Amino acid sequence: MKVQNFLSQVKERSKELWKYKIVKYAVIIHGVYFILSLILTLIFLRNNNDFKVYYDVGGVALNNLEDLYTAPYKWPFRYLPIASLLFIPFHLMGFDLGFIVFNVLNLFLNILICVILYKIIILIRADSHEKDEKRVIVYICIYMMSLPNLFNYVLGQINLYVTLLILLSLYIYLQCKGMKWEFLASVLLGISIIIKPITVFMIPFILIIHFDLINKKLKFDISRSFIRLVGIFLPISLNFLMFLMVPNLLDGFISANFTSAEPSQINHSFSITKLIINFFYFIGFTEEGVLALQMPVFFIIAIILSCIGFISFVVRRIPNHSLLYGYCFGIVIMFLCYFDSWDHHLLNLIPLLIMILFNLPRESSLTRKYIKPSIIFLSFFDLVFMGLFFVTGSFFPFNFASTIFLILIFYVLVKNSITKRN
Repeated sequence: MKVQNFLSQVKERSKELWKYKIVKYAVIIHGVYFILSLILTLIFLRNNNDFKVYYDVGGVALNNLEDLYTAPYKWPFRYLPIASLLFIPFHLMGFDLGFIVFNVLNLFLNILICVILYKIIILIRADSHEKDEKRVIVYICIYMMSLPNLFNYVLGQINLYVTLLILLSLYIYLQCKGMKWEFLASVLLGISIIIKPITVFMIPFILIIHFDLINKKLKFDISRSFIRLVGIFLPISLNFLMFLMVPNLLDGFISANFTSAEPSQINHSFSITKLIINFFYFIGFTEEGVLALQMPVFFIIAIILSCIGFISFVVRRIPNHSLLYGYCFGIVIMFLCYFDSWDHHLLNLIPLLIMILFNLPRESSLTRKYIKPSIIFLSFFDLVFMGLFFVTGSFFPFNFASTIFLILIFYVLVKNSITKRN
């Protein structure tokens, strides 16, 4: 009976949403993305997509785990070793069926992401915004129509798993009270790091710490912060068991992510670190010279951005829902400092920007000048500049347009943290 009631509610809600013209456009365009991805990948790009790497990783994890980071994949496998177990079922299905099931799951995840995104926006929306849901639906549809979704489907990427866990953990933090809910939300965030370490810079921002600049008082909720850290590190710690069981996995993970020649290759990543590495090649550095500098460059940029972001967050004057901005800080810092930040990664950021748009006052200059343009650019124009890189890369190897918008977003986060709202 409960199932019938649920299905009836879904049907009625679907009818309500279908009355919006933009919902019809979003469903049609997103459907085209999904179908086009199946055609392109299964017919033309069988050996030139990320799912092929996941598929091969599943086979290696099943048969010879020691070779997890040394097997000859199309591109290096850079995730934590526990993540490899997730790809075993898809490997057992075979490439074609595995890819279809994988992308059907991605489609279902996107539906769940939209539902949770809607719930969070309604929860954190500032009073100055319209009380109806029309504008909320418009921006959720913009997310659904965004071109990184097409890129994600074609490549067979796992960004939507991470996005769902990010939003679900944030919703629990914001909506549910009690230590058990704090712990559960943190576990979900920890699982997201296992699936893809792109959320690792979020960890400092879940600490419940605040310095009141006016009264010069530091507030630090040690018990809740401790529970959150335990929740995050509990799933991550499972990887240390694998590192102990198979010692060469740790060396392979570090090499694949930081010390090998792969992170220092010229490519279209829009991180500051990658732009600097590309500049080194541009002015004549050898690969050996770049290898000697890639880690110092990464650490310098990561430390600078992390310190600015965390200090701004600690002294924040944001009255409510500060965790939303902490999440965004973590993602933006990761995108700007890690070697390879790709266009499909933007699916982790765009929902956070949409939520910030609704949390800031309706007529905020930060929204008008920075957040709105960033959402539109990252959703629809970022891939244009990626394509431009492949045209100009031989003589001008820089994909910096998205970098500029990410820096502007970082500026908004800092300014919003240290500026007192009316």
